[in-house]
Amino acid sequence: LFFFFFQAEDGIRDAQESRGLGDVYKRQGINAEYMGKCINQRIKITMPGSKNPNAARITKWYPADDQKTHFKRKNRVPKPTRLRASITPGTVLIILSGRYRGKRVVFLKQLPSGLLLVTGPFKINGVPLKRVNQAYVIPTSTKVDISGAKSDSINDDYFKVTQQRSKATEKESVFATGATQLSEEEKKRLEDKKKIQRDIDNTLIASIKKVELLKNYLSSRFSLRNNQRAHELVF
Repeated sequence: LFFFFFQAEDGIRDAQESRGLGDVYKRQGINAEYMGKCINQRIKITMPGSKNPNAARITKWYPADDQKTHFKRKNRVPKPTRLRASITPGTVLIILSGRYRGKRVVFLKQLPSGLLLVTGPFKINGVPLKRVNQAYVIPTSTKVDISGAKSDSINDDYFKVTQQRSKATEKESVFATGATQLSEEEKKRLEDKKKIQRDIDNTLIASIKKVELLKNYLSSRFSLRNNQRAHELVF
């Protein structure tokens, strides 16, 4: 007959006969059956250097290193981004971050990537055709007629970075700093982008001129002044 002594929570040793850790868990209010399963759990570990892959030994200890588990996504096709109800084609948006933060732009459409296609127009406030995340814009109640703007040919490939190739030759000076030259295909691509920007700007500017002070509104930058509360403003 064996007697086990366990240190109680109040520092006084328990001299009564005990059946193991289950009594300790019971006195501490822990589910003894659950803890017993955790303690008595056995893990199979393959013996290193064993020729028989099925040969394994039983141990009650967990491996020292964590086992790496690869993440597997149940649905490999991501869900399409849902457009906010307050953002409709022609809505004037305020950009909140990036190079053009504070600028007012006109929303044209949503791209397949979920980003928003917007423009200044470029001739009014210097914002070209660009993609913006809808989380970083404030939609306003002002709208512009964009019925004549043709943006069907614009997709995410339109914004790919143009590759440049260096024309460094022996005749160049030692002090030349990275002179670059575009290929004929890249030059044609840039000219097409300029033409698309020019056509969309001309269509939007014609609609903007019909509304009084709308051009001045788009050209001004949004900012908060003293004693202005963002949550009290009506955009």
